[in-house]
Amino acid sequence: MQIYKVGGAVRDRLLGLPVADIDWVVVGASAAEMQAQGYRPVGEDFPVFLHPQSGEEYALARTERKSGQGYGGFTFYASPQVTLEEDLQRRDLTINAMAEDDHGQVIDPYHGQADLAARVLRHVSPAFAEDPLRVLRVARFAARYAPLGFHVAPETLALMRQLAESGELQALTAERSWKEISRALMETRPDVFIQVLRDCGALAQLFPEVDALFGVPQPPAHHPEIDSGEHTLAVLRQCAAHRQPLAVRWACLLHDVGKGTTPESQWPRHIAHETRGLKLIRAVNQRCKAPRDCQELALLVGEYHTHAHRALELRPNTLLELLQRFDVYRRPQRLEEFIAACEMDARGRHGLEQRAYPQADYLRGAAAAARAVTAQPLLERGLQGAELGEALNRARLEALKAYKDGASA
Repeated sequence: MQIYKVGGAVRDRLLGLPVADIDWVVVGASAAEMQAQGYRPVGEDFPVFLHPQSGEEYALARTERKSGQGYGGFTFYASPQVTLEEDLQRRDLTINAMAEDDHGQVIDPYHGQADLAARVLRHVSPAFAEDPLRVLRVARFAARYAPLGFHVAPETLALMRQLAESGELQALTAERSWKEISRALMETRPDVFIQVLRDCGALAQLFPEVDALFGVPQPPAHHPEIDSGEHTLAVLRQCAAHRQPLAVRWACLLHDVGKGTTPESQWPRHIAHETRGLKLIRAVNQRCKAPRDCQELALLVGEYHTHAHRALELRPNTLLELLQRFDVYRRPQRLEEFIAACEMDARGRHGLEQRAYPQADYLRGAAAAARAVTAQPLLERGLQGAELGEALNRARLEALKAYKDGASA
């Protein structure tokens, strides 16, 4: 029985990066032997055990064979006869197919160290093409390691394109896809994730609404980058640079999808793209089964991001409607995330990344002015029900008029 450290822990140590989680593989042991030594079984699909002291996961060395469609369409075989090299061969990338023994010696049968040095993401074997989830995983690794100069090997990109064209991506469950998508959006270069998916044809399969943005022009006066798809990538770069949370990044990915439906005869203008995009955003939300906070923010940003850009010009009644739509009295954090997404949108334009966004503080001030109006004085006057609601709205409108006058003075 031999135990090896495998996968990401070996990769990141060799890159000089912090090691978060450690995966262990056990060679030459059976499930019965593991349990006899106090390891607790947890795996349903294949033998995984928890260490009796540390609680870390230890998996028996195994091979796998394609037996059906999608991520779950595999048959696993684990036995004491499965070698370390056979276990490593089933992994996705060479840089993830290295092991380390208890003396710190690296076992590298598929030349992962050479690919680390060359900054290449390369598949281990042709079996890579059996698992459609690997398209998302490779794109995610590209997003993580792009700052270190990593790129996807051409032959690996070709296999990813083969998977995209096969229709196998449609067999992925929404839950498994979302896990990869959400992790990728939180990487250092989420724009690279989208670009790699596009390069292999997977973006058109997974996010046709986003893929449709590429090649669609915008007015150069407002968008020096011109291309709507390039603008979306730039907005994602800003999200990462400003460490925005997942809901903001998801909203930014989808905020302009309505532009992909603008008739060419109307280019480069995109009148009413905000409302045209709502149906598309709902479709993506549902297809990906995004968490509720991500879904809600994406819809709000899609519909109202241009309101935010014109915040200083909005009439008090329009401003009040906007604040009420966001439920700023009970959910102040949602307005903050909306403002963040709109600021990323404004900065995600070539040459304008550092420009000021006074709309942010203006909207915060407007929300504070509206929140400062309380119902107590109206209740003391005996108002209630619909009459109370109308009076409260009038008072908030007056407060916003005073705020706007003060801001423009």
